[in-house]
Amino acid sequence: MSSPCLVQRTLLLLAVLVGLCACNATPDKRVLQYLNTDGFGNRYSGNAEEENWVAIGDEIGIDDPYQEELQITRTQVDIDGTVILPELGAVVVAGLTRTQIEALLMEKYSPYYDLLDIKVRIFTQGKFYFIFGEVENSGQQQFPGDLTLFEAVMKASPKTDSGNLGRVRLIRADPRDPFIQYFDLSDIFTRGDSTFNVHVHERDIIYVPPTMLAEFGYFIDALLFPVKFVLESLSSAIFSYNALRGAGSYYNTGQGIF
Repeated sequence: MSSPCLVQRTLLLLAVLVGLCACNATPDKRVLQYLNTDGFGNRYSGNAEEENWVAIGDEIGIDDPYQEELQITRTQVDIDGTVILPELGAVVVAGLTRTQIEALLMEKYSPYYDLLDIKVRIFTQGKFYFIFGEVENSGQQQFPGDLTLFEAVMKASPKTDSGNLGRVRLIRADPRDPFIQYFDLSDIFTRGDSTFNVHVHERDIIYVPPTMLAEFGYFIDALLFPVKFVLESLSSAIFSYNALRGAGSYYNTGQGIF
């Protein structure tokens, strides 16, 4: 009689556990509000090579042949995405393209002036790409535009003894449509084939992996790290002891301390 009850209780417990797992796997609405929805989660994004857009840290200049007081040589986009403009005060421009800013300012200034022809220039400073791995100059790099993968890797100075140019990884991180592709840049050296010399986009991540030999060397180094740590600590302790003993012998007062 007790066996069926035990089975029922076990099944009930399993059902509860499965339900809890299902609940934990689905983030609630509050968590979803904080999850990244574009790229690296930046508020403002775009493709600067199609039409340049304003990022925080960029600068803009404004020209108008009819209204001299509206001409601004350069003004920086503040941390809140705004610039301070005559008559208007703070205007949000971050994330907008050149034509969008021009249209916005034409609309906002039209009540003040009858004749307008506003032109905007963008001075880019806030757009980057990233490169890591077997290169001398790793980390965040200024994105100049019209940059190929080969140029980006060569600019970072790949390590000749450990960098594997045959498996360079290009990553375009995105929660909806992530893109990861491997490229063989060594074809440019061996055959002059630039088929896979793709253009780098802003916020791309480039990774130059180690060669198999270098990777094996790193593995051995990590394997021997505890032994090396102990030997180095022991060597340091012996050196300190000998140094103290030598100093004690030098200052020996003849009382036989050392």
